[in-house]
Amino acid sequence: MSLPAFTVVIPARLASTRLPNKPLADIGGKPMIVRVAERAHASSAQRTVVATDAPEVAAACAAHGIEAVITRADHPSGTDRLAEVATLLGLPDDAIVVNVQGDEPLIEPSLIDEVALHLAHHADCAIATAAHPISEVAEVFNPNVVKVVCDAAGRALYFSRAPIPWARDAWAGVPAAAAATAQVALPAMPVLRHIGLYAYRAGFLRRFPTLALSPVEQTEALEQLRAMWHGERIGVLETAAVPAPGVDTQADLDRVRALWAQAMAQEGP
Repeated sequence: MSLPAFTVVIPARLASTRLPNKPLADIGGKPMIVRVAERAHASSAQRTVVATDAPEVAAACAAHGIEAVITRADHPSGTDRLAEVATLLGLPDDAIVVNVQGDEPLIEPSLIDEVALHLAHHADCAIATAAHPISEVAEVFNPNVVKVVCDAAGRALYFSRAPIPWARDAWAGVPAAAAATAQVALPAMPVLRHIGLYAYRAGFLRRFPTLALSPVEQTEALEQLRAMWHGERIGVLETAAVPAPGVDTQADLDRVRALWAQAMAQEGP
């Protein structure tokens, strides 16, 4: 199947507790949000739109020829913000919308295409996302690393910050709190790390804000669990490649700046 038509929407909030004004942070002479949009432009998306509640972010996008829309400031999640954008853009219910996080300036354009195609291939799923096998046991026990377990058809069974699946025999007698630093091996079954990239159909996006918050979503602080709580399926594209790091903290920003400079140096004049 050829690539479907799709729109990339990049939610970008100016407020950030760990890194203030994050979307406007400079990376190689341009704001981070512009760098993210440029990566999205390099995909096969027919349209790339930044969704923000901050005029400063919209102005930075306009200065670099990036389309942006102003959304409400009171959305409880990025998915709710995308729902408003789907309506603002007048997208038909069957249109595919890919949510690219605004703090992923090194995201691979090909991965954006692959997630959009994965949703197009799975008519029974409301959402498509991606994951890759974890190679370090410390990441399995890191609550900031979200894990996913899938069924035989590659649909998500559950997402969690906890180590799933739990290797009962391999980790017997190892306290979960100490396992990250203990001499324990990865289980034979791959542990998948969720990649925070989503494709939706616009009709589902418009319905998402009407779904009641779920207890498991609130407990894990993972909004995709709301869809699963209400019976929606999520298709998971498994990829071998480990994605480039995103930006949550100043240390992350420093690392991404260094990687960007390195990439530019390799490209040469």
